[in-house]
Amino acid sequence: MLSLDPLGPEWDCPLGSKDLEEEEGPWGGGSGLPPPGCFPGSWHQDVGLDCKGSLEGAEARAWTVYYYGLLQSCLQQAGLPETQDRSQVPRTGNMLLCLSPTWLTKVPALGQPGEAVLLVSKAVSFHPGGLTFLDDFVPPRRATYFLAGLGLGPGRGREAAELARDLTCPTGASAELARLLEDRLLTRRLLAQHGGVAVPATLAFTYKPPALLRGGEAGPGLRLVELSGKEDQQTLVKEEVGAFLHSGALADALQVAVKLSGWRWRGRQALRVYPRVELSTVVDTVLALLEKLEEEESVLVEAVCPPARLPFPGSPPPGPELAVRICAVVCRTQGDRPLLSKVVCSVGREDRPLRHQSSLPQTLEAALARCGLGETGQVAVVRRRVKAAAEAALAAVLALEAGLSAEQRGGRRARTDFLGVDFALTVEGRVLTPVALELNSGLCLEACGALEGLWAAQRPRSAAEDAAAAPLVETMLRRSAHCLVEGKQLLLIGAGGVSKKFVWEAARDYGLKLHLVESDPNHFASQLVHTFIHFDVTEHRRDEENARLLAELVRARGLQLDGCFSYWDDCLVLTALLCQELGLPCSPPAAMRLAKQKSCTQLHLLRCQGPPWPAPSLHAVPCCPLESEADVEKAVHQVPLPGVMKLEFGAGAVGVRLVEDAPQCHEHFSQIARDLQGEADHPGIGLGWGNAMLLMEFIEGTEHDVDLVLFGGRLLAAFVSDNGPTRLPGFTETAACMPTGLAPEQEAQLVQAAFRCCLGCGLLDGVFNVELKLTGAGPKLIEINPRMGGFYLRDWILELYGVDLLLAAAMVACGLRPALPTHPRARGHLVGVMCLVSQHLQVLSSTASRETLQALHDQGLLRLNWLEEVLVPGEYEEPYCSVACAGSSPAEARLRLLGLCQGLGIDGPHYPVAHFLSHFK
Repeated sequence: MLSLDPLGPEWDCPLGSKDLEEEEGPWGGGSGLPPPGCFPGSWHQDVGLDCKGSLEGAEARAWTVYYYGLLQSCLQQAGLPETQDRSQVPRTGNMLLCLSPTWLTKVPALGQPGEAVLLVSKAVSFHPGGLTFLDDFVPPRRATYFLAGLGLGPGRGREAAELARDLTCPTGASAELARLLEDRLLTRRLLAQHGGVAVPATLAFTYKPPALLRGGEAGPGLRLVELSGKEDQQTLVKEEVGAFLHSGALADALQVAVKLSGWRWRGRQALRVYPRVELSTVVDTVLALLEKLEEEESVLVEAVCPPARLPFPGSPPPGPELAVRICAVVCRTQGDRPLLSKVVCSVGREDRPLRHQSSLPQTLEAALARCGLGETGQVAVVRRRVKAAAEAALAAVLALEAGLSAEQRGGRRARTDFLGVDFALTVEGRVLTPVALELNSGLCLEACGALEGLWAAQRPRSAAEDAAAAPLVETMLRRSAHCLVEGKQLLLIGAGGVSKKFVWEAARDYGLKLHLVESDPNHFASQLVHTFIHFDVTEHRRDEENARLLAELVRARGLQLDGCFSYWDDCLVLTALLCQELGLPCSPPAAMRLAKQKSCTQLHLLRCQGPPWPAPSLHAVPCCPLESEADVEKAVHQVPLPGVMKLEFGAGAVGVRLVEDAPQCHEHFSQIARDLQGEADHPGIGLGWGNAMLLMEFIEGTEHDVDLVLFGGRLLAAFVSDNGPTRLPGFTETAACMPTGLAPEQEAQLVQAAFRCCLGCGLLDGVFNVELKLTGAGPKLIEINPRMGGFYLRDWILELYGVDLLLAAAMVACGLRPALPTHPRARGHLVGVMCLVSQHLQVLSSTASRETLQALHDQGLLRLNWLEEVLVPGEYEEPYCSVACAGSSPAEARLRLLGLCQGLGIDGPHYPVAHFLSHFK
């Protein structure tokens, strides 16, 4: 992030006074010309910074050159290549940096009065490997997310604020929201009242306060005095200041600071610090500042938090006491939940001001060690308290914003996506406590970037050194994706069952217009879509004919489709054929057929010997298709036993069985041929394709799911989960854990094996679920499900990584490349078990009833996914529901889940949950 005003105001404080909060206003804009020769370094100056059709004046041009030099200086210090001028041959990129307001244009949005579309004509684009390019876009590109440096003063801050207002695309900040955050009195009241965050004791004199500050309690340690005027207030001010200076709210503070509060004064004032005993001086200063007030501004008298006196091992350090300023970046993530991204600190003398951009950034561990607190456990406690306070601060801000109108926020799509929170570390009641001094828009993020720059060119970063902006970028990408799919018209083939109820709510939230093709005319989803087409899709031997008929129906109804997709096993081949008929993006029908028929998948991949190497054949497993008793007899002599028999087109592990010898093979084949002859015998598991089977070699090893997002044959994202031991001989799933507990090398082997198997079958575009076993010789393929992972997988991935596989599938179906984090970081751990009607009928009717489980889910004590609606036992069953617990570690999540299952009665001698979770230790 680049400051829009690197030139801060002069520091107007007598030496010896101190300011632990005041900062330069980086987004304010400044006026006049930038300083010459600010950035030492060597890069090309003859680059095309002018934007065609929009010329800049001399002053504006000088600032554009200045910002370009600042960017090149940052790249150079990070050891990255100089920006290449590719204006004549533009390259596309997802993340664009505009150095001049003239590179952007607002045009009225059609059909959306009062809103505008933001167009980009020129930008610096960013690419993997640290490459940057200066690009012109003809025609201009439409922005799908906008984050601007803001300010209301002269210069570019004001222009950025105008560009950000009332856009059709999501914006991560606005001048209106920034005004609220920069009002120190408002934010302190908000944090104290609603966030439970410690703030300095403060006395505020407000003149015609904003509506958000009127009425109600001020909050712990805060007192608000509303003034009817700015003059003749001597008596009131003296009484209030005297009472405040002698109150217990100041605790151990020996000094107070007097300052102005309000957007106009952000970073543009002299700080005045006085001993607490100097009543008359404080009163005189307050009265002098009252004369400068305008409406909705305040004069604050606040405690200067004494720095924590940390016990230093051995002899005390020489010199003055040291103070620590803690700066935290917290981001809004999936579900509007705050997440602490990074903490950075500065250390300085107690009697000198600690300020952003004029102090060296350090890690929390290094900063506390300098002040005498080096014990790991104590540092961890401080980190936890900072995390809790920072996340509570953003939660309070988001709650405030939720109650504001679109006009008050600066636009229907304006939100605060990240926050910087500055803390002083002090002692309250013998407890080290972070006290929130202020909220800021970008200074803390800049400080984190400066700290990350220490390692930029020397060595690769470890996981602990992930960029502070990473969660913010994920939020940008997610909100951008929402913007791209809003209003898209999608044809959905097959509605699925209760386990897919999330689809309809998600489609509404994303603004998708769904047109549903479904066999059941009474399906509940028929009332939740724009168009419902009743069509029997269960007879898959007629898929090619049905695809032509459906294409005719679509054209007859005049549907203007952007894409077509399915997440239902039964309908995947039909969907690919229909996409082919309609000219919509999808993997080829031949690839879908290959992945859908399990023996064909394995036998085809066995023939894929390469190049390139490692070839998919390394992961395939010998097998034989079975259509008759004669095939069974032949297969038992070709496939090593024990083996696994399963339906060729089956789903949900129905009909899967471990067979140890030839008689068991014949017996199971006969049983399936007798019990599962057609769709009516067990709907939704693929019997519309017939009940052919296969025999494959049984592979020893741990079982894992890999959920992939592919676009144009490129792997965009992969998520690996671990499965517990299945219940033999039927292979019913019992337990799962995410993220994987495997070593990074083994995880990478699974991801690459899944990716190579998909490519080997010709699956190039879509969201796919690949089941594998990890053996001593590497990953072996169980099967490919050429659709989004079922059961709990979409829900868990969304919860842990903030990535929605349904949204990704919808984007790929529309020909849009999902912009996903390359190495997403899990927000925790989930461990879950399945409940089965055959094992838990009594429990599910009593201690673990539907109502009880739902109530526990609503209270956040477990994570529940319903997979079936009715408690009907049967020989060929699928799981009824999944219950899971979250934790900061796999062990914590596992212990919580085990205790819950024991308490509810899910655990028992015939269903030993501890055994099912044993793989996750």
